[in-house]
Formats: sequence, C-alpha cells, structure tokens
Amino acid sequence: MYIFNHMVEYKDDHILTQLLKAVSDATRRSLLTQLCQHGPSRVTDLADQYEMSFNAISKHLKVLEKAGMITRRTIGRTHWIEANLDQIGLMEDWFKELKSIWELRLERLDTILKNGGN
Repeated sequence: MYIFNHMVEYKDDHILTQLLKAVSDATRRSLLTQLCQHGPSRVTDLADQYEMSFNAISKHLKVLEKAGMITRRTIGRTHWIEANLDQIGLMEDWFKELKSIWELRLERLDTILKNGGN
C-alpha cells in the first residue's frame, strides 16, 4: 500500500518540474547562488565569472527565468538579473511530502519489527 498515489496528481507538477530542471545543473545553481549572495547583476558581469561563452550563460539564465527563479529587467541595452526565490516553497513542500512518506514507511517497519513480523 503506497501513499504515493496523490503525488502523481500534484497540482503544481509542471512548475515543480521546471524548478527541478533549473537546479539540476551545477552552473545554474552557481548562478543562482551568486545572485542570492550579491544581488542583482548584469548578464555580462555574470558571464565574466564563468569559463564558458556568453551564449551558454544566457541559455542557463533562460532556464532559470522559465522556472521563475530569476527575473530580468532591461534598462537600455543592459539586462539586470535578480534571484526570485518565491517558487522555492513548492520544492520544499514536495520534499517534506516525500520525507513524511518515508517516515510513515519506517514507522510501519518499526511496528512490524517490534511485533515480531506479525
């Protein structure tokens, strides 16, 4: 008997998928960390910190932007990027749900072991 059934119908599944995809890459996690630590930054300043092309950094930023984890503001020809952690709660909720499922399973196992398998 699995409690997992309601996870399939997770109401924000598409958003959660985008968030997990965004943080699945080390460069994107690093970019997000930079933005959290240093505040809004120009795309060119972010790109200068990595040994990859400007286009590669731009693609990483687009994935983060699509997931809603960053916002972009354009002033003239300058693009400013800022972290937006409003969506992080969805991942936290999902991980909490997974943890509670495992805790229930471990409690059942503990009960079985205490009762000698009966």
